[in-house]
Amino acid sequence: MYEQIARNKRKSFFLVLFFLAIIFGLTWTFGYLTDLGVGGLVLAVVIAAVSGLIGYFGSDKIVLAISKARPATREEFPHLVNVVEGLTIAAGVPQPQCYVIDDTAPNAFASGRDPQHSVICVTTGLLQKLNRAELEGVVAHEMSHIRYYDIRLQTLAVVMVGVVALLSDWILRSVMWGGGRKSSRDKGNIAGILIIVGLVLAVVAPIASQLIRLAISRKREFLADAGAAELTRYPAGLASALRKIAADTEPLEAANKATAHMYIVNPLKNFRGRVNNLFSTHPPVEERVKALEAM
Repeated sequence: MYEQIARNKRKSFFLVLFFLAIIFGLTWTFGYLTDLGVGGLVLAVVIAAVSGLIGYFGSDKIVLAISKARPATREEFPHLVNVVEGLTIAAGVPQPQCYVIDDTAPNAFASGRDPQHSVICVTTGLLQKLNRAELEGVVAHEMSHIRYYDIRLQTLAVVMVGVVALLSDWILRSVMWGGGRKSSRDKGNIAGILIIVGLVLAVVAPIASQLIRLAISRKREFLADAGAAELTRYPAGLASALRKIAADTEPLEAANKATAHMYIVNPLKNFRGRVNNLFSTHPPVEERVKALEAM
């Protein structure tokens, strides 16, 4: 269990480093091909950072409003509140606020920029269809996302994707406006090769950055599964919950493409296959269950 947590942390760290390497390459290309220099880079970073900060500080309120979630009181949902309280003590974090979505499809998510501003939201279907051990596994999974600052990591990834998209777009526009031709005249024949490399990078980088962001998301799901096993000391509970949630055929009406990545199991129907898995925010449930059963 501890080995898997450490391995997933290392993989996520190297994925972020690779992300930064892409941004560095685009930054160098952008500065080489244009006359905007550092000023243009600063503007690109500021635009991406502002949108990221809005999502960072308001992500929990935005997703709760979109999902039509309401506070879960102790009087109405004592079972849920008691489970959250117990796992909060085990995790050693401030107690998250509890919310519920009135939907018969079983699912759950966590949100908030840090443990001090966190929420755990479950559907009423989850409370109806899971036993206590399974519910503890799901809540422990979401508690692990909070404990490991996964929302912060995902926000960082979104900001990086924004920077990559802006730089790529600006590189392409600078070449279209003649920046590349000017650089070629001023810097010699080698500039022509660099322009081609820059164009290829500008086209490929946004796709690569999205794939990296999705890969980070999948690694954090594995990490949260391992963290849940650490908190409950019962991996079979979460494994059983994942099977039930994945096998449930009822659609989650509150979910959409903007929020689907936050749920413990992707509520949107996906096609299976190795290629499609690359574009998924979640690892296949079968792989997650296999990893839990091996603990």
